[in-house]
Amino acid sequence: MADEAGGLTAEHPIARALAEHGPAGWQRADAVFAVTVAGEIASVVYSDGAQAVPMNTPESMLDLVRELRVAAATTDSGPWWRMSVVLSSSGAIEIDYDYGDDPFPPGQMFTPEAYRADLEAYPRGKVPVWLAAYIGHGDRQSRSPQEAAAQARADRTDQVWAVLAENEFPPFPVMWARWATISAAFVAAGSDWGPRMLPWSGKFEGSKRGGSTLHALPAGRAVLSGGVWNAPTLDAVYNGGAPMPKLYAGAPDWVADSVLDPRAASGLLSFCYWWEAGRWYRGQSPGASDCAAAVPAVWTGDTAAGILARLVTDVSGDDMSEAIAALLAAAEMGSVTRATLVDVFGDDGRFDIDGALYQYSSAGLVSTSPEPMPAAAAIARVRDYITGRGLDTSGYPLSQLVANRFEVGWMVYVPVTEGEIAIGRAIFYIGDDGVLEPSSSSIAPGIYIADFRQRFAERHGSVAGSGSKE
Repeated sequence: MADEAGGLTAEHPIARALAEHGPAGWQRADAVFAVTVAGEIASVVYSDGAQAVPMNTPESMLDLVRELRVAAATTDSGPWWRMSVVLSSSGAIEIDYDYGDDPFPPGQMFTPEAYRADLEAYPRGKVPVWLAAYIGHGDRQSRSPQEAAAQARADRTDQVWAVLAENEFPPFPVMWARWATISAAFVAAGSDWGPRMLPWSGKFEGSKRGGSTLHALPAGRAVLSGGVWNAPTLDAVYNGGAPMPKLYAGAPDWVADSVLDPRAASGLLSFCYWWEAGRWYRGQSPGASDCAAAVPAVWTGDTAAGILARLVTDVSGDDMSEAIAALLAAAEMGSVTRATLVDVFGDDGRFDIDGALYQYSSAGLVSTSPEPMPAAAAIARVRDYITGRGLDTSGYPLSQLVANRFEVGWMVYVPVTEGEIAIGRAIFYIGDDGVLEPSSSSIAPGIYIADFRQRFAERHGSVAGSGSKE
């Protein structure tokens, strides 16, 4: 690559220094030097083709690196922050000077104070947004629960209202289902790219270094926040001295750090939306179109289906449009099954069905009606319940437990001897999901089972809940 701070030959000073300090038999040297006026971080590794040997960097080499950086300060590009060198024993050399276009690796980062001192020594017309934020974000995008509550009260007093973001992002329940579907598709295809689902949240990091987090909250609420790489608003803040946009203007007090994308902690959040009462709202965030690079393709059913179609047809070559539409519909209803996934991806080992189903499970969109529990398992669980609690079994021999099936579980009990009448005799109801409820013959089984069935249904709802699907 082009070298603006010195000639690219084996006679380059750093090449001579690396060659001089190499161990016997070395074939390749890999060196990285991170430098500011406040100090250096160095890594030098030699390899002989069989093993790699790290070396403590001699002070003489660090002195040379400092001199090279001072010399670079006189060029048009200015002083670099990192220099990477690859040298072979034959004399071939590659040198890369890093000016911070991409974030530095964690092990080669200095403190903000070190970069501030460096910028005082070597002023620059513009600093990469990520580094400018690292140096000067000052926790201005953090929002602790206490700060959120105080700001929400102040906004109400000052009549600062959120902006209704109508017809920008899809309704949250639909967006959640599409996010999970795209996540499942990338997992099924064995791709390291694409969004991912975690319990109560969706994560996305795009190829253009933007990304976002979608957090689901109780009562059908949600928060979508993230950052677009080199957002103009943040560039204006960190390089132009503009005020920080009030991303949380009018936000409720539950929009706080724990549900915000991690970019908020580093000052790189460029948008924040929240879903409340069936609508998206925002403060001084840009419109949804300006956030597109940081959000997966959830905009319409067709965009989400298109992602799946490309992943599937690349492998199978079949037209799966109807099966994909059925999968998206099942996701929106929170009733995805393994069979629904198999209809799209097949079950011949080419796709990871189990991994894909787990994405839906994390999102709470899997049909949670469990397989019927075997009668023997129901009896065993009731027996363990009785003995584990030390209940009195006089006249109630556990060896005689029986199980009668109903729609979503079993009624387990010890029947009375023929001709006997027992009042208040123990009856146990256990659902196919394993939930066990003790009762007695004092409550008519038909009445108890009807209520039990209702509770069973309520236990198996979706995370996103109901919401507008306009």
